[in-house]
Amino acid sequence: MKNKITVLVLISVFILLIGGSYVLYNYLSPSISSDKMTTQDEAENNSETSQQEKEQEPAPDFTVFDKNGKEVKLSDFAGKPAVVNFWASWCGPCQMEMPDFEEKYRELGGEINFLMVNMTDGSRETVKIASAFIEKKGYTFPVYYDTESNAAITYNVYSLPTTYFIDSSGHVTAQTTGAIDGGTLQKGIDMIKKEG
Repeated sequence: MKNKITVLVLISVFILLIGGSYVLYNYLSPSISSDKMTTQDEAENNSETSQQEKEQEPAPDFTVFDKNGKEVKLSDFAGKPAVVNFWASWCGPCQMEMPDFEEKYRELGGEINFLMVNMTDGSRETVKIASAFIEKKGYTFPVYYDTESNAAITYNVYSLPTTYFIDSSGHVTAQTTGAIDGGTLQKGIDMIKKEG
């Protein structure tokens, strides 16, 4: 009998901890990551590089696939600024920022390329799961699937979401890790629009 009471107490404590963590996360998450943008200039200033190395190199190319399995490269979008966002449907912070990306895509999709790169690992995240998520939410921005992890490896993406801002000359201007709000997204867009 005493063992049953101990088990019930432990289960109750566990449930309270989970519930408390959920409430705390929801309370604090709006204040997290409102402006974590790193510009290319800051990255260069933080590293010891020679003057020759400080010359901007083109953003590394990568290969992803559209929902029909057609190969798409970042270089296919050359000539216009690009916002490249790495995300997954199971990622809560990714879901938080997506309405802002959708709004900016609808507003600026003719001027700026939006590449919403899904981290498609084939088990936890599949093309089918990600596509169903996008359809359910009614998002219209272009989604590409990194089924071979080429984009993630090329850009060393280990945390989701991660966003890169690439100017029309094909240079990475800024990068963020973690969910961003509409103001930070606009700040990055303004940087790549003026750079080009």
